[in-house]
Amino acid sequence: MKLSYMIVLPLLLFFPLSNLSLLGDIEILNYHSKDPRGRPRNMIVSIELVRPGGKSLLLVGFSCLLLAFAAADHSPLRDFCVAQAGGSVLVNGLACKDPKMVRANDFSFSGLHLLGKTSNPVGSKVTPVTVAKLPGLNTLGISLTSIDYAPWVSRQWGINPPHIHPRASEILVVQEGTLEVGFITSNPGNRLVSKVLQKGDVFVFPQGLIHFQRNIGTGNAFAIAALGSQNPGVITIGNAVFGSSPDVSADILAGAFQVDQSVVNQIQSKF
Repeated sequence: MKLSYMIVLPLLLFFPLSNLSLLGDIEILNYHSKDPRGRPRNMIVSIELVRPGGKSLLLVGFSCLLLAFAAADHSPLRDFCVAQAGGSVLVNGLACKDPKMVRANDFSFSGLHLLGKTSNPVGSKVTPVTVAKLPGLNTLGISLTSIDYAPWVSRQWGINPPHIHPRASEILVVQEGTLEVGFITSNPGNRLVSKVLQKGDVFVFPQGLIHFQRNIGTGNAFAIAALGSQNPGVITIGNAVFGSSPDVSADILAGAFQVDQSVVNQIQSKF
């Protein structure tokens, strides 16, 4: 008996072929295609499976996309692709401006020398320089941010609250002051990795992990961070959990944090 199938099955890429040997002998008949950098891209595979006794033959052919795992955004296909303001085309990124209309200002941003206003509940000011403010970043896979931190005031330090960047790793360098920084590893370990940084010190926050910074000095602190995406995104944990719109049900959060619903209601009222 002989069966033939043509399937699109990306999940099979993550299933070891050795596991299929439990069913019989396997022979990979074809494999090819890499991108210009030599990374696997398109894979066309024929698998011949002969079951014990040789009484049946299963021929499976599939063509699928093998994702090239990389920390940054996809590589650009031209010198630059300056974002077209107000473009109506929806793409994964932004549509390109006509190269003949590109000017030096498309690749420039000013203002990071200005002191950020830190008179807010968390005592910090984050100034992101993403593709939204610097159109020349489009497709380049990088962005920048500056963070100002207030000093110790009324028993509170300036903090950049726990947050994540879903699309980028971050490398931070302290320009002024003393910062306590850290990130938390994923489940089940949830280990805190933290360090006190002085002026000139550098620290890396891996992509997608909760991280934070706090000014523990007596004066203002200032840091610059580079991120591996033109649009890294940010999810501040407190704002997302307790300040969502509409609210997450108080009973769900009470169960998650093992507190009374009145406590949840009180925290939600602050967001």
